[in-house]
Amino acid sequence: MQRTVVINVVGLTPALVGPHTPNLERLARSGAMRPLATITPALTCSAQSTFLTGLLPRDHGIVANGWYFRDLSEVWLWRQSNRLVAGEKLWETARRRDPRFTCANMFWWYNMYSSADIGVTPRPMYPADGRKIPDCYAAPEALRRELTELLGAFPLFTFWGPATDIGSSRWIALASMHVMKTRRPTLTLIYLPHLDYNLQRRGPADPANARDLEEVDALCGEIIRQAEQDGARVVVLSEYGITAVTRPIHVNRALRAAGLIRVREELGREQLDPGASAAFAVADHQVAHVYVRDPAMVDGVKALLQALPGVELVLDADGKRAYGLDHARAGELVAIAAADAWFTYYFWTDDARAPDYARTVDIHRKPGYDPVELFIDPQLSAPKLRIAWRLARRALGFRVLMDVIPLDAGLVKGSHGRITDRAEDGPVFISSVPELLPPGQVQAVDVMRLILDHVFATAPLQRPTVPA
Repeated sequence: MQRTVVINVVGLTPALVGPHTPNLERLARSGAMRPLATITPALTCSAQSTFLTGLLPRDHGIVANGWYFRDLSEVWLWRQSNRLVAGEKLWETARRRDPRFTCANMFWWYNMYSSADIGVTPRPMYPADGRKIPDCYAAPEALRRELTELLGAFPLFTFWGPATDIGSSRWIALASMHVMKTRRPTLTLIYLPHLDYNLQRRGPADPANARDLEEVDALCGEIIRQAEQDGARVVVLSEYGITAVTRPIHVNRALRAAGLIRVREELGREQLDPGASAAFAVADHQVAHVYVRDPAMVDGVKALLQALPGVELVLDADGKRAYGLDHARAGELVAIAAADAWFTYYFWTDDARAPDYARTVDIHRKPGYDPVELFIDPQLSAPKLRIAWRLARRALGFRVLMDVIPLDAGLVKGSHGRITDRAEDGPVFISSVPELLPPGQVQAVDVMRLILDHVFATAPLQRPTVPA
């Protein structure tokens, strides 16, 4: 077996590999770089699950970053149990081939309670007093304490939210290199999210993104150098490319205007009531799963969605089958936005009656993805002082609402989920071993096999026919 390191640089594309990424460019020149043909939806949880199983969402079941749990009548995003992912995982396949194989999963998603040998993932503590305390989950458990003593607590607030910066990716990189040195896993999977943040905030064409490219490239360079010293092979890949967007689609507001959504009032604010709604959408970047309670209403809801400005395609049962999305967790309909559009989760029509979580960073309570969490409300006066005051009150044990997030979806300049029009703007696959890559694009369902090739040093695989 050959030790192998796989670095998932979120948002990296062939077009972004260049002067601002000297380490990645060197790897691509000495090895090989290919565009990666991703899946629909081009979302973190779905793409990673395909990479690690070789299956499409119809088979592994991860139809988005979250979905409507019909038995609970609740929407849940960003769950963490690996038991949600069906199919044999890469490390299980490898272990069958050689029982000596070991795998460290450093922050790839669905990392908890998996059969990988080592796993580390974000896991905040939520005391009953309302605080959110940065922390991580690790298996084995002793590794959590070891990494915290070495690096400090995982910097959760730079991992997601308006304070995101290189700090969380640096912590992940250092933790991964520590595990590589001390545990020497056969395969190390590393997730570096940094590039994703400002590509969504500013859009992919903003010149200021050069700094983010340089920062994440520097981390990649450190990991690559350690891998090379260890004689390990290196793969760098990404899940999707970010496209510039100019228009949000308020899909739930359209469904509400048609009388299909039900809300309930709590303390003068509106809450989505999905179990009572005839149809509603779980918005996830450029993809929206639309759940329709009565099968007789599907055609009418489809026509409504198709008429919305910014909606490019609406998949019904046949469409989902063609895209490999025909799974019970998927909506009865799946809407895909045009390249310059994305879906909000907003269901209220009056911001004064928006739920209290709408103005906070709360990825678990919101019934859809909210990239506006990357911003501080520009209408707030002295926002840093406002945040510091709230943090101080929380430290004293008071329950405080951190309501600093705007409700202006127009702030978002980049999104993903729809397959990009140009391959060079989509995800990428770079290898230090060029003879292991097939010609042309790498298919997402081939990633697992290609990683196994790097570990077991076999000849390049013939690419199978992939369902449309």
